[in-house]
Order: sequence, then C-alpha cells, then structure tokens
Amino acid sequence: MPRNGSPASVTAPRKPRPRAETRLALVRRARRINRELAAFYPDAHCELDFTNPLELLVATILSAQCTDRRVNAVTPALFTRYRTAEDYAAADREELETLVQPTGFFRAKANNIMKLGHDLCERFDGEVPGSLDELVSLPGVGRKTANVVLGNAFDVPGITVDTHFGRLARRFGWTDETDPVKVERVVAELIPRKDWTMLSHRLIWHGRRICHSRRPACGACPVARLCPSFGEGPIDEVTAGKLVKEGPFS
Repeated sequence: MPRNGSPASVTAPRKPRPRAETRLALVRRARRINRELAAFYPDAHCELDFTNPLELLVATILSAQCTDRRVNAVTPALFTRYRTAEDYAAADREELETLVQPTGFFRAKANNIMKLGHDLCERFDGEVPGSLDELVSLPGVGRKTANVVLGNAFDVPGITVDTHFGRLARRFGWTDETDPVKVERVVAELIPRKDWTMLSHRLIWHGRRICHSRRPACGACPVARLCPSFGEGPIDEVTAGKLVKEGPFS
C-alpha cells in the first residue's frame, strides 16, 4: 500500500465529535481528511483497466455486484472481441453472455451492453457522450457509472458514491444520508469540485484497505484523530494492522 509515513498513533478511547460542530468546522475537517488521504494514497486511481471511454463504460457496467479484480480478468478477451459500439450492438448474445458470465448477472449485463451499443450508434454516432444527462439516459448507466466515466475518461469532476464511499462519508460525520444521490449532493458542498474525482478514489481505496464495513482498522487509520467514528474497530495498532488489506484490488 502506498504511504507517505506511518499511520497516526492512537491509543486513547474515541471522543465523539461535538454535536455543535459548526458548518465551517465541518467543511474544514472534511477538506483536511481529503488532504491527509491524498498524502496517504498518492497513487489512488480507478482500479478498472481501460484504454478509452467505451471500455471504461462497459467495465463499470460489469463491475456491478462484482469485484474490479474479476472484471479485469474478463475484459481483455471482451475488449479484443468487441472494439466499437457497433460491435456490441451486433454481438451474438450467447457469445457475449459467455464472456461476461464470471461477473455475475451475466444475462442482464449482456442485454444492457447490447442495448448500450445500439443506443450509442443510434443517438451518439457510436461515441460515448461526455455529459451526465446523456450518460444516464443509456441502458444500464446510473449516476455512479456516469461519474466514473466522466471523471476518469473525460476529466470532468464527479463523485462516485459506491458502498465504500457512502459508508465512509457517514463514518466521517459528513452526512447521515443513505441515498447515494443525497450523499453525492452533500459531499459536493463540502469538497471543492476539482477534487471530486480523486476524493472518490481515495475514499474507495481507504474503504477497501482500512475502513472496512464490519471491522475497521481504526488503530491503523491515518485520519483517526479527525474521525468521530474512531473506536468502531480495534484501536490497538498491532491488532488493527492485521486487518489492513494490501492492494491493488484490480
């Protein structure tokens, strides 16, 4: 795991964030967490393999209910066989289903990808559009997928609220919302727009490696002193260190 120093040493029980935290204090704390995670994960990036917007769009659709690692094992053969939107639109359904089967829900995913190819050809001359409204109008594409593509293929800032991002946003006390769209809107008001894409990568990396769902490695967390949820997992550095998962996850 990339690090710019050792995690904060934490031995004391957690102290809850004051209930009267002002809006200004919340914004400052959120931005400091972002800066410190940037220092801790200097190499954070999208862990799906792709070389163009179409490949990233298809890979992100396949990543639903599936790990990036498994998607990356499937896409080399897929991208060799299907190179354009026209190829997906004209795909043999059985062949396509066989190729994407390891990612799960393969019939629905193959159906969406074929429809995606058709819509791209019919509406966008075979090219992946570069706006949120156009992307979410495509089969199988929601806001999360659209923001992944915008941020990583078009350099348009976007917040990707997956399960890791949502969990960490709540643990950090940034929001109590559970709806991904509402989480996105709240966080967008805390963090500068230029940082949205990289913030998404940092929180996803942190959620995969340290701030786990069931047992976060609190004693190994670089932002423990800024987190009101500190203590949900082991605070002892040795115990917490054993919970840290090493990347990459691709």
